[in-house]
Amino acid sequence: MTLRLMAVHAHPDDESSKGAATLAGYAARGVDVLVVTCTGGERGDVLNPALDRPEVRADLPGIRRREMAAAAGILGVGHRFLGYRDSGLPGPGKELPPDCFARVPVAEAAARLREVVQEFRPHVVVTYDPSGGYPHPDHIRTHEVAVAAFDDPGGPWEPLKLYYQVAFSKRWFETLHAAMTSRGIESGMGEVLDGWPDWAPELPVTTRVECADWFDVRDRAFRAHATQADPANPFFAHPRDLEREVWPTEDYSLARVRPAVTAPADGRVEDDLFAGIPADASAG
Repeated sequence: MTLRLMAVHAHPDDESSKGAATLAGYAARGVDVLVVTCTGGERGDVLNPALDRPEVRADLPGIRRREMAAAAGILGVGHRFLGYRDSGLPGPGKELPPDCFARVPVAEAAARLREVVQEFRPHVVVTYDPSGGYPHPDHIRTHEVAVAAFDDPGGPWEPLKLYYQVAFSKRWFETLHAAMTSRGIESGMGEVLDGWPDWAPELPVTTRVECADWFDVRDRAFRAHATQADPANPFFAHPRDLEREVWPTEDYSLARVRPAVTAPADGRVEDDLFAGIPADASAG
């Protein structure tokens, strides 16, 4: 029987920059993986200067859908758009667009996600922590919607575990920065650390998934989002062999768990998102 994992994200490309190696690794091992993207990224910027052209901006919604399909194919996962419109990132004092995802009531969007939950029947759901991973209104709303759908799945199927992603934590930046500078490799991460935001949470890491073998797949998936993957992006700046050596995992924080799941021993860090799930759960 097959285990199932669902990752709920805000925009196309989020799945490839946050937890993509985990998704690819599980998919390669036979887990059924579905990415749900709440919006189409319609109001995003073109972050790759080589593609910042009028014809690209004019067709951005269609381009981002095609990029998402390519990335899902590289990762080996299924994909579903939830069907809402990107909220953009309004400047200070600016109103959110009236038709955007962040204005949709949580109950309405959660009802739509519940339909996906009952159809796909995931054992594990992964999404953002309450900060959204960064304070974009769509990321915060994605957190709210995913948690609401987990807590009340709207039917007989109940996912067993809900995780928050611990993506690009301060400790990750510190570790990579120290490893690069100790080897005489130029690092731009010191600048990131110097400006570390006050809002960034430090979540307790309960689960570390070994996925270094899929870092190349992760990178190819992110590059498939060509409008968003500026070659000068710091994401590409550190040597991958060094990352495999000093931080070979993607990390998660267990946020919700059903009583049927066997809890880890006190202080034990899991190495599997499906840890503690009963052996007969995949028959559901």
